[in-house]
Amino acid sequence: MSTGEENSGWNLTESDPGVFTELLRSLGVPMIFDDLYSLDPSTLAAHEPLHALIFLFKWTSDSPDPTSGGSYDSDFPGFFAHQVVNNACATLAVLNALGNIPSLKSGQPLAELFNFTQGMDPQTRGLVVTSADWLRECHNSLTPPSAISLDGLGLPKSSEDAYHFIVYLPFMGSVYELDGLKASPIRHGAYEENSEGWAGKAREVIESRIATYPPGSLEFSLLALHDDPLPTLQEQLSVAQTAGDQSLLAELMQNISDENSKRERWAFENALRRHNHMGLMHALLKLLAKTDNLDAAKEGAKTKMTERREKAKARGEAMDED
Repeated sequence: MSTGEENSGWNLTESDPGVFTELLRSLGVPMIFDDLYSLDPSTLAAHEPLHALIFLFKWTSDSPDPTSGGSYDSDFPGFFAHQVVNNACATLAVLNALGNIPSLKSGQPLAELFNFTQGMDPQTRGLVVTSADWLRECHNSLTPPSAISLDGLGLPKSSEDAYHFIVYLPFMGSVYELDGLKASPIRHGAYEENSEGWAGKAREVIESRIATYPPGSLEFSLLALHDDPLPTLQEQLSVAQTAGDQSLLAELMQNISDENSKRERWAFENALRRHNHMGLMHALLKLLAKTDNLDAAKEGAKTKMTERREKAKARGEAMDED
């Protein structure tokens, strides 16, 4: 689970494919994540081979039991680790996915971690995972630096929405749900290799889960873990160049350009996440004060916040008054 409370050194993680792909790069895994905005067969097929789905949802204490037709598998023979500290669920979901991919290519630290935790129970495995300083540093590497501390001011603590990452993946002919807050993996049944394969079964489970929330809820996101398409596209480009297929060449060059543009955007956004913007904010405030615009800007901000608070109240959501 991810909350805004104290977290034993693990920071909140944004559900963003650029962030998760950077985590994979840090782990030495040659795969990427992409956002999924639809679960239709054509969208899922575009990400083949699809290894896992990372699902983010709003967690509530009165949420219904998510087994929804599945059953706990206490004898699950694959990799499964419990979440034992706050805010580690993103990286834990990624590890619970990677640890069940056959012949996974990875960096030495991750390979050693998987080897070291073989045979451990989920709780002990979770303790080992969250005790790995190098893994926590990878997890926190794209968290914006905290430039302002409110500790010691005696401000009232407000409750914040809690979100949680879990993973759906194929394992030994069945679709499994791996949730670090659950005692065991949840087996959602076998799938057929033909047609949509495991992704079709996973879609049914995810849609069933989303249906338990109020109509129109948008507090979800879904990331697809799949092979990096660039090496394959570049190989196909070489073949097309040899064959002189101009139509295919144009299509492949456009696909490669789109992939490169996406990675450039991710790199830029990740650089912004790492940057400390306090100096910029301080300079802007000084400029506003020097030009006698600070009071007007402050009143404008108060007005906008009041409008946001009223809109949130109309939606039945709570916002801090201060």
